[in-house]
Amino acid sequence: MRHQFEVINSLAATLAEVGRGVKISGAQRQPEELLELYDMENCPFCRVVRQTLTELDLDVMIYPCPKDGSRYRPLVERLGGKAMFPYLYDPNTDTGLYESADIISYLYETYSNKTAPGYWLIKGLTGASLAASALRRGNGLRSRHGSDPEKPLELYSFETSPYSRLVRERLCEMEIPYIVRNCGRNLPVEWIVIPAIRQRLAPDYSPVQRNRKAMKKRAGRVQVPYLVDPNTGAEMFESESILQYLERTYS
Repeated sequence: MRHQFEVINSLAATLAEVGRGVKISGAQRQPEELLELYDMENCPFCRVVRQTLTELDLDVMIYPCPKDGSRYRPLVERLGGKAMFPYLYDPNTDTGLYESADIISYLYETYSNKTAPGYWLIKGLTGASLAASALRRGNGLRSRHGSDPEKPLELYSFETSPYSRLVRERLCEMEIPYIVRNCGRNLPVEWIVIPAIRQRLAPDYSPVQRNRKAMKKRAGRVQVPYLVDPNTGAEMFESESILQYLERTYS
């Protein structure tokens, strides 16, 4: 029952985001090395950066930096000079940036064939992100100290997925580093959000987005969240199962 309440509440946060962080917005080039984002899941300024990463179809290495966290917050101070979030580091260009508007502009200018949104628009979108943060009531904001895996986990996700959000919140609270394999939507059939219904209505569905193709090849179907843990060999769908796994394995 508790999990179902959290799903409904997370869905409300998704609606508050007014459709951002779902659809791929245009063609782009992929960085050779993973981008690195020092991030708090429930921070509204971090959220608008993650929305942009989904929309530009860019994967990212997430280093969770919840309040009271001790694992990666000190590293941000060494890299950029202050503990402020989000902080993006791009090893491809040796660029480090604070400020969500600056990061979003950089991502568009560096990896997209589209013009970056104006600063006024980015600030306006932050208002919707603030509403989403308020609805989640502090989930994904404070550290609860999980153990540190030898290798980062991988999460197939897109930013506004209400089920994926629950997993990302727990990963942030436990300070577990993970790679987001962004799975933004770019086909009409992908807006049928329940996989079983999609299968009945579109049995020949064949994804074209790179990570959706990889997930289908790997797991036999497309559904987020999908967690891959290279430390144990575990792979699984379903947010509730993933949360239980994280508690058993890393709490």
